[in-house]
Amino acid sequence: MIRSLLLAAALTALAACEAEQTTRDLDQIARDYQHQSENSATPQNADEATRADVCGASHFQSLLGQPASSINRDTLPPHARIISPGMMVTQDFVPGRLNIRVGPDAKVASIQCF
Repeated sequence: MIRSLLLAAALTALAACEAEQTTRDLDQIARDYQHQSENSATPQNADEATRADVCGASHFQSLLGQPASSINRDTLPPHARIISPGMMVTQDFVPGRLNIRVGPDAKVASIQCF
């Protein structure tokens, strides 16, 4: 009985220490994020986002000029869009979204972040 009480007390103390450490870690992460946000300019348009490569467009530059049919969708990040001529797309600006535009010749014409 006493052994169980001591074990429970030890576990409670350990959990309290771990929770305190986790809280300190989360506070530091929040401070780091805020500092990073204050010191880095958020892209305001597709050109800025593409230059900053926030969607990883540079990894897909080899697709330029290739037939759109050769794009392996499994290699694209989630929420990437392949935009065909005349295709309707939402106009919301999402800097981290990869957009692959296909020209009228059915080849990749541009790769942008928006």
